[in-house]
Amino acid sequence: MALNLGEPFPNFTAETTVGTIDFHEWIGDSWAVLFSHPADYTPVCTTELAAVAKLVPEFVKRNVKPIALSCDTVESHLGWIEDILAYGELVTDDPFPFPIIDDSKRELAVKLSMLDRDEINEAGLPLTCRAVFIIDPTKKLRLSILYPATTGRNFAEVLRAIDSLQVTDEGNVATPADWMPGDTCMVQPSVPEDQLATLFPAGVTNVTLPSGKNYLRKTE
Repeated sequence: MALNLGEPFPNFTAETTVGTIDFHEWIGDSWAVLFSHPADYTPVCTTELAAVAKLVPEFVKRNVKPIALSCDTVESHLGWIEDILAYGELVTDDPFPFPIIDDSKRELAVKLSMLDRDEINEAGLPLTCRAVFIIDPTKKLRLSILYPATTGRNFAEVLRAIDSLQVTDEGNVATPADWMPGDTCMVQPSVPEDQLATLFPAGVTNVTLPSGKNYLRKTE
């Protein structure tokens, strides 16, 4: 099925490393990042889950729950977690900090259009691509990125994108290229000039352009 930004993200029930979950109930009043993996005990996937495990405090700061999906069983996931913890040099006495979904039947991979037709496993089945879905507390899909199985993700960019979504949800601004938290934002073109002083008490800077059009406006 096609997943369009701004539409409700499909709910599902799944077995995970923390038991059976109803996805929407599990999200609750938080944001969520669902990220998929081709298979357990694979090199790039191991590095990615270790990276996210280290970044969990950053997700918590943003009221975001990460959850992974891999096309293997819960039993396989639980064994794989030991390798992930060892690779990431993480404290092994603590529970793994986020769930991993069992999609061994590829039902969610098909439902959420996460298959990579160019990557085939030994059984002749397409592998799950490296999808990233960011879902807000209203259960709407706010951002999606699809990477091929051969390309590991940059989770610092995922956090940056979440920061952008949360800042722009406050209204009337957009974030420019390479924006980082604390950088100036762009005033939305839809904001009339006579409302700038009220909406942006910190001030607005107009950028002079050859076209003479007054559309590039910056604000703190």
